[in-house]
Amino acid sequence: MTYQKEKAASWAASTDDPQVKNEVHALIQQYDAGNKAPLMDAFYQTLEFGTGGLRGIMGVGTNRMNKYTVGAAAQGLAAYLLKSFPDQNVKVAIAHDSRLNSTEFAKVTAAVMSAHGIQVYLFDGLRPTPELSFAIRHLGCQGGVVITASHNPKEYNGFKAYWNDGAQLLEPHDKNVIEEVNSIPSPSAIRFNANPALISTIGHEIDEIYLNKASSIVVNRELIHMQRDMKIVYTSLHGSGITLVPALLKKVGFEQVHIVDEQAIPDGNFPTVIYPNPEEKEAMTLGLSKAKALDADLLLATDPDADRVGVGVKNATGEWILLNGNQTATLIIYYLLEAWKQAGRLNGKQYITKTIVTTYLLDKIAAHYGVKCYNTLTGFKYIAGIIREKEGIEEYIAGGEESYGYMVGDFVRDKDAVSSCAVIAEIAAYARSTGMTLYDLLQEIYQKFGRYEEALISLTKQGASGVEEIKEMMEKLRHHPPAEMAGEKVIEVRDYKKQVAVNLITGKQSPIDLPSSNVIQLLTDRGSIVSARPSGTEPKIKFYVGVNGDDQTSSTNSDRILAFIETIKKW
Repeated sequence: MTYQKEKAASWAASTDDPQVKNEVHALIQQYDAGNKAPLMDAFYQTLEFGTGGLRGIMGVGTNRMNKYTVGAAAQGLAAYLLKSFPDQNVKVAIAHDSRLNSTEFAKVTAAVMSAHGIQVYLFDGLRPTPELSFAIRHLGCQGGVVITASHNPKEYNGFKAYWNDGAQLLEPHDKNVIEEVNSIPSPSAIRFNANPALISTIGHEIDEIYLNKASSIVVNRELIHMQRDMKIVYTSLHGSGITLVPALLKKVGFEQVHIVDEQAIPDGNFPTVIYPNPEEKEAMTLGLSKAKALDADLLLATDPDADRVGVGVKNATGEWILLNGNQTATLIIYYLLEAWKQAGRLNGKQYITKTIVTTYLLDKIAAHYGVKCYNTLTGFKYIAGIIREKEGIEEYIAGGEESYGYMVGDFVRDKDAVSSCAVIAEIAAYARSTGMTLYDLLQEIYQKFGRYEEALISLTKQGASGVEEIKEMMEKLRHHPPAEMAGEKVIEVRDYKKQVAVNLITGKQSPIDLPSSNVIQLLTDRGSIVSARPSGTEPKIKFYVGVNGDDQTSSTNSDRILAFIETIKKW
């Protein structure tokens, strides 16, 4: 018997669920018949924490999301929390989104945590991820969990683990939790016996406190009141955003909030979309249709756990277009820094945050306002880490990443699409008050700071063989980088795994002061940047392409940018 078959048989034997045993037996039969991939993919590894925590396809196996992998993750987290806070009454908050099995996995997590003597605050229904982050700090918890796979396809679910600051686990906590998980000998060792006395239900009372906090971050209530008839179309894409986003928009003063009814009902099958991701145009089709029909001013869409937000606006010819994550981040940062400047609140001690694959236009805008810009690795846990490090020393304004995640203010320590919707709507109201759209305002920013264009290329590689393919691609880039890209000479390679940047002209090596991460950046002599990064939550490798030019009005410059991006896509 091969190792994988032994592992599968042993894993099934240690469970008490006959359905699980039958499903594993079926995988073994397929394996024996020559179809080895299903069993290999289900058991070739144990799910590990990536940039978004534990995430995978639902099903049987150590490499799948199921009662036992969730229970093991919960037990590992429980054991580590008890070790880390030995003299405290350890408490955790738990939430979940609308995905299939999310409610069950949340209850499993609560059961395991309570079985270890931990006080559990379990939300009474689906809630956005940012509210879970907020609740951890508000309730004085040492940790928290949200059951979600964010914007992944419907086959996925996940287990996001949080620390006492409301942020996702950073090193060494993530690795230490995995060590605890790996020390569990078999599913039979997981303690599923809940202690009901330690499980408290929370809900509406936390909603109200969160909404009050979120509504306080808007800059100009008077402006919103003047533009209160602005038409906003919102879709939750069958996710948890429906619980808070419409309420917050109305709370800050917008009276014309129109819901995409077909997508308002939470449903883990996501029946109206192929992929519940506001980054995808297909997912925005119904929202765009309603926005056109109403002649709306703004379209907002959140993903299933409401930590990412997509934005639709009218361009100069009145045609509806979708902004990318870099463009939305640019509008948020520019508007806030200008507002802080006008209010006299900038004194050199403020800062913004972004990831290394997010547009460097934000660095340029921050420098213009005398505000620091801290670049982090991909993942909002790193942005939260900067906030924790700078707390009491410097003042955080906002942060963002190209993958449609933003956080204004620090009352939440993860990306927050709920409060971001309110801020984006306020910016649209500001633009409207001056006779512009958000698109017009973005063009004005380009005129001032130079045109920046970005593109994301994702390659999906499924299964164990796909993991190896991605490794080979990264190693090739690491050891044999191209001499040129799209006619531009590569002059620097930044290897974040080795934490060193190499100037290919002088040969000089410079240290990178960030944690080690499997990311490679190629910089050209014309200021373009191409970043390669395997996804921490999906079987993908992502290439981030960024090109900039100083002259927005030059058609040749714009053509150069677009030509570079298209060449890299083909490459």
